[in-house]
Amino acid sequence: MRRVLICVSIVASDTAGAIAIMQQAAKDGADLVELRLDLMSKPDVDALLVGRPLPVMVTCRPVHAGGGYKGSKEERLALLRRAMELGAEYVDAEPDIVPLLRGYGSAQVVASYHDFNGMPEDLPAVHRALVATGADVVKIAVSARRIEDNLRLFSLLRQADVPTIALAMGEAGLLSRVLQGRFGGHLTFTAPNGGQAAAPGQPELRDMLEMYRVHDIGPDTALYGVIANPVGHSLSPAMHNAAFREIGLDAVYLPLLVEEPRSFIQSFVPLGFRGFSVTIPHKQAVLAVLDEVEPLAQRIGAVNTVVVRDGRLCGYNTDVAGALRSIEETLPAGVSLDGMNALLIGAGGLGRALAFGLTDAGARLTIANRSFERAQQLAAEVGAEAVPLDRLADLKPDLLLQTTSVGMSPNVGESVVPYEMLRPGLIVYDAVYNPLQTRLLREAEQAGCLTISGLGHFVNQGARQFELWTGRPAPREVMRQAVLQRLIHRA
Repeated sequence: MRRVLICVSIVASDTAGAIAIMQQAAKDGADLVELRLDLMSKPDVDALLVGRPLPVMVTCRPVHAGGGYKGSKEERLALLRRAMELGAEYVDAEPDIVPLLRGYGSAQVVASYHDFNGMPEDLPAVHRALVATGADVVKIAVSARRIEDNLRLFSLLRQADVPTIALAMGEAGLLSRVLQGRFGGHLTFTAPNGGQAAAPGQPELRDMLEMYRVHDIGPDTALYGVIANPVGHSLSPAMHNAAFREIGLDAVYLPLLVEEPRSFIQSFVPLGFRGFSVTIPHKQAVLAVLDEVEPLAQRIGAVNTVVVRDGRLCGYNTDVAGALRSIEETLPAGVSLDGMNALLIGAGGLGRALAFGLTDAGARLTIANRSFERAQQLAAEVGAEAVPLDRLADLKPDLLLQTTSVGMSPNVGESVVPYEMLRPGLIVYDAVYNPLQTRLLREAEQAGCLTISGLGHFVNQGARQFELWTGRPAPREVMRQAVLQRLIHRA
């Protein structure tokens, strides 16, 4: 299996800055770097290439092709030719000047096409035109409007008979960067650690090397991911990829920005996906796609886990066990959910799961939700009471459970719970785990409440997902530490 190359794109305003980033990228494990001469003021090609610490791709993209170079075509050619004379491993150029670079060195010439607004109707025709230039490598970078756009790139890579790079820019195109090697792509581009990305959607080098283990991804790598919208905040990739690495499993877990779960699942399962996490807003909509649903998830009407088993899509809900375990582990000795007065805020996927789990455990439940009608509907299903959100301050529960996304990063200053209802002895559970301490939990601590972070629930439900997918015990502590480290890194 040929290992895909990881190329760090360097965005720097001058030669000295580019050299510093290049040296750090070499230390951080990059295979090569892309030197964007068009983004530098008076680039010194000799200084950049003589004594370079790792292979380079030299790019000087003109403004009309989406770059920053404003000089003449002749001046641009002179820079690229000089880079070739100095032994650059690659030069990246537009189709019209590729034939003019022959005979100036041993560099592999990359013929590039960029579409920053979408994707061309006839992608194979674009590829054929690039191949016709005689380039050594063909590169196509388009913008993904929907995650399904990646399918056309993967198909192109599989059929290409010359070294090809086919990437989708933007959040929906992340999996094209991570899975480039799985479908035969020549290399993939990343941003430097802690540095500026050269194109929308470029992850940092450390994520490609450590979290996604891009060098280890091959044609048989099992695929998993979280179906969500939005998805960029999710810590599931860090957690599950750490677990796969811990047990030595040839698998990768991806953030999947999905608008419509039916079309996505039907299109992507044939690529090698063996399971999905499902979260906001798809936990209920995904039911329509499944062949089998476990009884508990069927009762709840929400699925957060999909297992592809013998070609069939099987749905589960691990939220109930995950959340109840984290709550019960934190309750004072001798205290149980049976008979406890519980106030549940939120009637979405997680709220529904907890409503069934709490009533099954014997709790006396009251449900509040932004839509009072939805709270009433759920309360009727589980035998609970419903109250409007504006009546929260009148209630005195033993246990308060906040299951909405209020307070989640980046909106960390929000809370749906009035401060005046917080009191010593109240047990407060917040399902939000990013940030680790939400405004609600911070105010609850100040009021003398016993607080429970959503981290425990998140890890517990993820561990059960892992076991359903793999049939092996989940490395819970490894998963927990991966989430904590990610939260610290983001803080």
